[in-house]
Amino acid sequence: MSKKQKLIKGFKILGFALVLLVVTTYLLTFAFINKSVLPIYLILPLGVIGVAVTIYTLFRGIKTIVSALLDP
Repeated sequence: MSKKQKLIKGFKILGFALVLLVVTTYLLTFAFINKSVLPIYLILPLGVIGVAVTIYTLFRGIKTIVSALLDP
């Protein structure tokens, strides 16, 4: 895989992480606003798991970009 392809792959991963960031923020906000409704027990764990996946995806994208730029 060339450096250019690896760099593009890193930016795609970061783009996906940006989408995850928006969606999980919305899920957490929805869960905390609707405390009296039953779906809080379904949506809150999904939001928390989504935040963990988002953080992992962000670091993976940054790692891919850095390795594309700094590897010989």
